[in-house]
Amino acid sequence: MNKIEEYKSEKDGLEILADVPRYAREGWEAITEGDRERLKWAGVFFRRQTPGRFMMRVRIPNGITSSVQIRTIAEISEEFGKGFIDITTRQQIQLRWFGIEDVPEIWRRLHSVGLVSLQTGMDNIRNIVGCPAAGLTPNELFDASAVAREFTQLFVGNNAFTNLPRKFNVTITGCKENCTHPESQDIALTPGTREIDGAAIRGFNVAVGGKMGSGGYRIASPLDIFVEPEAAAALLSHIVLIFRDHGARESRTKARLAFLIEDWGTKKFRRELERRSDRPLHAAGREERGPQRTDHVGIFRQKQPGLNYAGLAVPVGRVHTGQLAELARVAEVYGSGEIRITVGQNFIVPNVPDAKIGSLTDEPLLKELRYDPSEIMRGLVSCTGIDYCHFALIETKGWALKTARALEAKLGKTQPLSMHWSGCPAGCGNHSAADIGLLGKNIKLNGEVAEAVDVYVGGATGSAPNPPIKIMEDVPCEDLPDVMAGLARHGAFKAMREQLRKIPQSEAAGKSEEKVPAAPAMRAQDIAEGSAKLVRLDGEEIAVFKHRGQICALQNNCPHEGGQLSKGSIDGDEVVCPLHGYRFSLQTGACSNDPKMKARIFPVVPDGEGFTIAVETKKRR
Repeated sequence: MNKIEEYKSEKDGLEILADVPRYAREGWEAITEGDRERLKWAGVFFRRQTPGRFMMRVRIPNGITSSVQIRTIAEISEEFGKGFIDITTRQQIQLRWFGIEDVPEIWRRLHSVGLVSLQTGMDNIRNIVGCPAAGLTPNELFDASAVAREFTQLFVGNNAFTNLPRKFNVTITGCKENCTHPESQDIALTPGTREIDGAAIRGFNVAVGGKMGSGGYRIASPLDIFVEPEAAAALLSHIVLIFRDHGARESRTKARLAFLIEDWGTKKFRRELERRSDRPLHAAGREERGPQRTDHVGIFRQKQPGLNYAGLAVPVGRVHTGQLAELARVAEVYGSGEIRITVGQNFIVPNVPDAKIGSLTDEPLLKELRYDPSEIMRGLVSCTGIDYCHFALIETKGWALKTARALEAKLGKTQPLSMHWSGCPAGCGNHSAADIGLLGKNIKLNGEVAEAVDVYVGGATGSAPNPPIKIMEDVPCEDLPDVMAGLARHGAFKAMREQLRKIPQSEAAGKSEEKVPAAPAMRAQDIAEGSAKLVRLDGEEIAVFKHRGQICALQNNCPHEGGQLSKGSIDGDEVVCPLHGYRFSLQTGACSNDPKMKARIFPVVPDGEGFTIAVETKKRR
């Protein structure tokens, strides 16, 4: 068992919330090693580079926020932090440089405006990403932001979702213009249509197992599922709980959902999902995304007559508190007070009337956060970098800005260009989904350690995704303006992608199931009266109970929200789920709380002096 799994076995990550007031009194040195990790469940991060100074990640579902929230964040950063915030590629905001003694007051202020930092780190479902122009852009199939909010409300603060094998990323979008990176996510819900009962229904196609880190970009595998918006949150929860119950936990680098998909294959995963959903799942619908892509930077017409939204570029996603306060004012004066955050680390001010566009573009703030940036600055994205992240190997934000400004001066106007920087193989800068992706590393140069990058080109997400190709290695960051100039000006990125898409991508078919292992025999005396034993047979988790001398076998995962029945208690002839108290008959699986719910029963077969559990396998079907 790795160290993180040991910490989680000792106590649930959210239990750290009760310890924060004590640590606020005693100081950061009193925080144990295990609790430094558990603080990430609360969205508070100990930084090795800045001991005693912490980072907090604020959850902003779908990137939809307001002037009130942004102003509060600015005030918190000014009073307790370093006077700036970072925008992440998951549409969140990161606060920096505060002490542990400040956390209770920061939380109080965030809560007062409807913000939380819960479960924004470690083995949790991270911020739900969505189209930042949801409900605004005429180029969407439908507004999917309500689904993002519904799913967020389902899992935040819910202990059923706080012990995942690894972090979990979800994108839910109805946008037709590929403005997010869904194919890099553990779950991707993308716009599709399907005929159901004679009616054309708008909803989502479902893909799973995408990732950027843990070995590189893996494109999410389609599950051949279409789900209606009203059923999406429940389906998402089932997918997450399958991962919780069956994902690998031995090695942190092999624990993402992608590895379970590779192990099982999509067909087995879909079958398990359908079993848990307890209803037939629709086959995938028609893809409604086109080949075009947008970053929502610029002035755009909204679907609402007479209104517009202004997308403002934030160089490398770092914003000072004065700019934040001005952004809040601008959103109130020219719009409705609403503000959106993009995966490109930029801001959107929506609901600006036609008559106010001229005055808005004259605002001094828009000379700093421009609606009309150069192509180089417009497509610039960067992870945190070595100053504040102990995984990073280079100072990504500094080098990104220096390189971009040098290219602006050298080249002037260029073709549209995305240039993404990641400081380590975790890929937080989404370098594998850019025209030019730069991955930080250290090299020896003239006997000294120097900051350098490997250069990737042509990666893409969207309706026609493909991994990038590495074209350069060990390029010193100091040399990048000269090295990148020709590529930025003449790079045939569209042609590169067309060629890369011709490379066959292997389908997640799962491991061979030619041999079906025999169910092992068990002895009744090995199970104490009134207790249970968890067994795994042919991909099934089974809770085997001994009750009044008889052996009973039920599915281990509660049909309600996946609680472990093997850890429940026996009351009468029922097992009580430890999560929410749902009760299931040991003989029939019937639920006395909800007659529509039933746990699967497995036959117990005598086998010599013991018994086996009969599991229907592929071979037997």
